Amino acid sequence: MRAVLAPLGLAVAAGAATLLVALVDPGEPGHYPACPFHTLTGLYCPGCGGLRAVHALTQGDPAAALGFNPFVVIMIPVVVLLWGRWALFSWQGRRDAGKVINPAYVWAFLGLMIVFWIVRNVPFGEFLAP
Repeated sequence: MRAVLAPLGLAVAAGAATLLVALVDPGEPGHYPACPFHTLTGLYCPGCGGLRAVHALTQGDPAAALGFNPFVVIMIPVVVLLWGRWALFSWQGRRDAGKVINPAYVWAFLGLMIVFWIVRNVPFGEFLAP
C-alpha cells in the first residue's frame, strides 16, 4: 500500500490544481501570474494558453481548449495514461514502477514540444497562438 502513496499524492495535487483552474478563470486578469517568457520576449512558450485550455476543458468546451493550447489538450490523455501505468505498477509492487517511460518517448516529447514552440511563433503558425 505504501508504494501507491506517490501516485495517489500526485493525483490529489493534480486534481486540486485542476479544481482551482476550473473555479478561477485564468482569462480574468489578476488571478494568475503572467507567463514570464511571454512577458520578457513577446513570444509564446509551449505552455502559454495551457491554463485557459484546462479551464475550457473543465467547462466542457474542447474546441476552445484546442484554440488556447492544442499541445496541452493532446498531452493530457498521454499524461493520464502514463500516470495510470505508474499507479498500476506501484500497486503491483513492481520494482520498475518508477521507470514507466521509455527514454525514446521522452526525447520524442521534447522534440515535439520544441517544434510546437517554434511553429506557434512564426507567421504560418499563428493559428497555434493562444
